[in-house]
Amino acid sequence: MTFDELLETGRGANELVIPESWAQGRASFGGVVAGLVFDRMQRQVAPGRPMRALQVSFVGPVVPGKPMTVTSELLREGKSASQTLGRISQGDATCVVATANFGADRESVVQVSGRYPAPDFKAPEDSQPIPQVPGVTPPFTQHIEARWAVGSVPFTGCDSLQMGGWMRFTETPESISDAHLVALVDAWPPAVLPMLRKPAPASTLSWSLDVLHPRPEIQPGEWLMYLATVDQAEAGYGHTQAQIWNKKGELVALSRQTVTVFG
Repeated sequence: MTFDELLETGRGANELVIPESWAQGRASFGGVVAGLVFDRMQRQVAPGRPMRALQVSFVGPVVPGKPMTVTSELLREGKSASQTLGRISQGDATCVVATANFGADRESVVQVSGRYPAPDFKAPEDSQPIPQVPGVTPPFTQHIEARWAVGSVPFTGCDSLQMGGWMRFTETPESISDAHLVALVDAWPPAVLPMLRKPAPASTLSWSLDVLHPRPEIQPGEWLMYLATVDQAEAGYGHTQAQIWNKKGELVALSRQTVTVFG
């Protein structure tokens, strides 16, 4: 199933199953489950209030091939801002908890731009594709095409604090919604993994994503740029930040991630 098909299925029922093709180790790919719960939260909010901030806590693995329940609650809807709570569970176990803040545009004299200029990446066709290594590369990467431009692939002992490149869906969606952005941004491995010299498990503990609005135009098949930086890593945890731009170099989103590293 494509991400569009998963979204459509999730909109028609509270319970759905993530196929094995979206697996990431023993769990389902975090971006797809976050995108599904976000889409559920977004549909409870009044029109004209785009998502400003999303926070996701990955409590436990969402097992692929097993039914999961997606629920959401509108916590508050004020004059211009809305807050929602979303949850994914399997059986009696809570797997994902998310909150999202939505807000309509306001009049303001404060305007800041250009804080994160787009990187000077090689063109996507000149950048290194993610190698498909059986038993190492997660199955979900068949749905998302990524090309390395900065840093190195995981488990190569690279000492660079930055990692990134280009990304887009393998099968072009009808449009790029904020839910699509949620799934795409989380597709990149944690920026600490290239520092490891051999394969070791790692998982996202918490993740926050701010989508900037008015959101720059993004075509369905357009390549997006992603650049992550490791801020600190020690005692089995890593803290990273990332920026996302469209192909024109316009800033689209900001991401922060706390990762557990077992190696």
